[in-house]
Amino acid sequence: MGGLKAKLASRNANKARELERLLPGWQIDLLDADGYPPEDGETYYDNARAKAHFGRGLAPSETWVLGEDSGLEVAGLGGGPGVHSSRSAAGDEVGWLLRQLDGMEDDSRRARYVCELVALSPAGEELRGTGTLEGRIATQPSGTAGFGFDPIFIPQGEDQTVAQLGNEWKAGHSHRARAARALLESLANRRSPDDQGRRLRRAQRP
Repeated sequence: MGGLKAKLASRNANKARELERLLPGWQIDLLDADGYPPEDGETYYDNARAKAHFGRGLAPSETWVLGEDSGLEVAGLGGGPGVHSSRSAAGDEVGWLLRQLDGMEDDSRRARYVCELVALSPAGEELRGTGTLEGRIATQPSGTAGFGFDPIFIPQGEDQTVAQLGNEWKAGHSHRARAARALLESLANRRSPDDQGRRLRRAQRP
């Protein structure tokens, strides 16, 4: 389904632009707000849902609201930084992670990206989509596309980093692309209140 207007409950313009490419027909703008809730949930879903519900209380009543949380899980860091990715790196994702993995090889550099999207309709109905991307961490950065850990993340089955593969590749394969497809599938499969009412009435007939 296209033609939806949405506010992304985030300060990250890169994510807004990427999601707009991944959700055809959607018009996505950043939510103009201060005091976002802390990302202290135990899961990506907890954080994404908290952002969406925060935004639902501030966004125009006719728009959808998107909450997003994502992170990188690295074997050599015990699955970290995970939900703490953005805070751990403090804006220096590449340098921070390379320092953390200094001296580690092979399986210790296995990693995966995870993304959780939560969408709230104008009526408050919640839909969600989850996406993951398996890969490994390179020993040095390469490429200029993307953002975050992209210059050092080599997807499974590839020999280049996400930053080298570029935005067109990301649009079809990234963790956020997969979460967006899952969200679109949830949206397409959702039942309207009228449909639900008709199903309930049929089920109640003797």
